[in-house]
Amino acid sequence: MNPPKTDARRHHDPETRGFASDNYAGAHPEVLAALALANGGHQVAYGEDDYTENLQGIIRSHFGPTAEAFPVFNGTGANVVALQAVTDRWGAVICAESAHINVDEGGAPERMGGLKLLTVPTPDGKLTPELIDRQAWGWEDEHRAMPQVVSITQSTELGTLYTPDEIRAICDHAHAHGMKVHLDGSRIANAAASLDVPMRTFTNAVGVDILSLGGTKNGALFGEAVVVINQDAVSHMKHLRKLSMQLASKMRFVSVQLEALLAKDLWLRNARHANEMAQRLAEGVRAAHGVEILYPVQANGVFAKLPHDVSLRLQKRFRFYFWDENAGVVRWMCAFDTTEDDVDAFVAALKEEMAHQPVS
Repeated sequence: MNPPKTDARRHHDPETRGFASDNYAGAHPEVLAALALANGGHQVAYGEDDYTENLQGIIRSHFGPTAEAFPVFNGTGANVVALQAVTDRWGAVICAESAHINVDEGGAPERMGGLKLLTVPTPDGKLTPELIDRQAWGWEDEHRAMPQVVSITQSTELGTLYTPDEIRAICDHAHAHGMKVHLDGSRIANAAASLDVPMRTFTNAVGVDILSLGGTKNGALFGEAVVVINQDAVSHMKHLRKLSMQLASKMRFVSVQLEALLAKDLWLRNARHANEMAQRLAEGVRAAHGVEILYPVQANGVFAKLPHDVSLRLQKRFRFYFWDENAGVVRWMCAFDTTEDDVDAFVAALKEEMAHQPVS
């Protein structure tokens, strides 16, 4: 008996896009072309390939001569590996209460990394030296996890940005207390595009020790990297990556995607476009009476408050998430492939739904 024939079939409409997450977007065509380029023949496994070697030079061009990239599978893996690399077993990490490592990583830093997170409420997702001091104490108290790292996110989970001077102040303050600084850069490209500065301006140039470099949200198929800037701050990164189940055997397929994004300006083009679409979206919804934008729109996300019933009806037409459903807060994200027509159609739908809302 011959086995049944199977064909790969498309199971979705490729013209359908929403505003739920930049993770929903596919891979950029230039990234897919790079993957095909790397696919022929054999290359040494586990990072000894030509693509991973070439990536190191590209990373140093962005983050300075001491920088070294360790490609990993995903953002949570990058964060957990990076934070383990700069802490002792008794160490703790100071972060914003809204930080991804605290809210959206399923407890991985605690359960997989064995880390204590010392969280601080913030009005805009950003830490300051003064806010850090709420948790930066008790280094000699054996009854308390020792603060060893400050972790910040650029751009933040609320779509806001740190200026280079703000990150420098955090780094100086942390280092003065003997702590290191980790930057979660899952949307670092959007931050650089919005600030109109190179990524080095708010990383190695101001004292960041280690960072998680995002690729997936910026047009990669999969893959991120831990970038070690301060070599004296870490040890045994290769062992940590393997122990944390983040060592790809066919690493060339992660590295070539980061190469495609970072070697020239694809990373910047993608981020600028996503940011521009978020600005267009914000401008459109501001014209809708009864909708409140909650935070400055500085990257590729818009956070808004609107009637709950309107959000529920609108979700039947476009995918997006509640950020705080009890408070009526939603999050709308734009991606490298979001179009002006997508934004305009969403704004029109929002206005229609708001027009059907009873006047209180």
